[in-house]
Amino acid sequence: MSNSHSNRASLWFLAITLLSFLAASTAPTPLYHLYQEQLQFSAAVLTLIFGVYALSLLVALLTVGSLSDHLGRKPVIFAAVALNILAMLMFIYADSVAWLIGARVLQGFATGMATAVLSATLLDTDRQQGPLINSVAPLLGMALGGMGCGLLAEFAPAPLHLTYCLLLALFAVQAMYVWRLPESVSRQSGAWASLRPTLHVPIQARSTLWRVLPLNVATWALGGFYASLAPSLVRAATGSTSNLIGGSTVAALTLTGALIIFTLRKRPATQALQLGASTLPTGVILILLGVHSASLPLFFLGTLVAGCGFGAGFLGAVRSLFPLALPHERAGLMSAYYALSYLAFCLPSLLAGSLAHTFGIVATTDGYGAVLIILSLSALFAMMRQRSASAVNSLSVK
Repeated sequence: MSNSHSNRASLWFLAITLLSFLAASTAPTPLYHLYQEQLQFSAAVLTLIFGVYALSLLVALLTVGSLSDHLGRKPVIFAAVALNILAMLMFIYADSVAWLIGARVLQGFATGMATAVLSATLLDTDRQQGPLINSVAPLLGMALGGMGCGLLAEFAPAPLHLTYCLLLALFAVQAMYVWRLPESVSRQSGAWASLRPTLHVPIQARSTLWRVLPLNVATWALGGFYASLAPSLVRAATGSTSNLIGGSTVAALTLTGALIIFTLRKRPATQALQLGASTLPTGVILILLGVHSASLPLFFLGTLVAGCGFGAGFLGAVRSLFPLALPHERAGLMSAYYALSYLAFCLPSLLAGSLAHTFGIVATTDGYGAVLIILSLSALFAMMRQRSASAVNSLSVK
């Protein structure tokens, strides 16, 4: 097989595997209300089941996130896939809240491990296409997982089992194929030391990371809300009971994000960041108007507009950061970026889940939306100020 064919096959495998992990991560979202009916638990327990996934993923990023920089990519990818196979088996046999929490913890750790190593391997394999696939695959995966599982839950038998059986088969194939990949980094010493929980951000990338952080927090906090509480919010606001609602809300947000990423793939990172910081708050305002007027079409319109901000903000952050890392810093930077992102993904929605118990889901959503709007607009004003400052500097140089 020629080198270009080998590279293309590797790219496809890595992209599909990354997509599969993120699809599995949102597969439970449309099923939460079925689990609630069967196991009789509250909205606070629901956000706990969601939150332990993200916290476990965070632990993986902080500990084993840069392990593949030392051991090589292939063994770490295999270990992540094997752990996710165990998680799918736990979901299939889950008959209590404890089993669900256990499955989500294991799945979170596997996904954190996979996200860092697969993203780094994509950058090793193709410096041009790698950042684009790193941006699009997670969002497409989240959309496919949410929508696919919603469709199966609505129209196919065994809604609490079928999706996990299909994913189990897919991961089994990936576990066998991973050993055919070419190894892209040499083994380095320091594997044990790398397990100490730290954020490996290269010095040259730190100022850029701080600059993109406010918008990145708003972007991922919106994603976390949609993955945990949006289906309950739509039910409370509109009275809809369809299994498709949970999956379609996540799919609308993430598919729009993926389309925007593809559209902006050749534009500068600053342009993507500015578009993200302006469309995300606009979308959130429309979502809140949809909730208060009990209008499903307005809610989905707001989700589509916010999805543009979600995708543009994500792409802008990825494109700003990842060219700054050297080969043996890539997995470390990827895991640091995703660690901060998943903190924003899980902590605000966990807080919202507990506040919803006290103040109600609609009032909690209003407060949540207000914070996202403030974060996005502060990022936009900072970018505008930086642009005007650089324009003044260039004029003074002339």
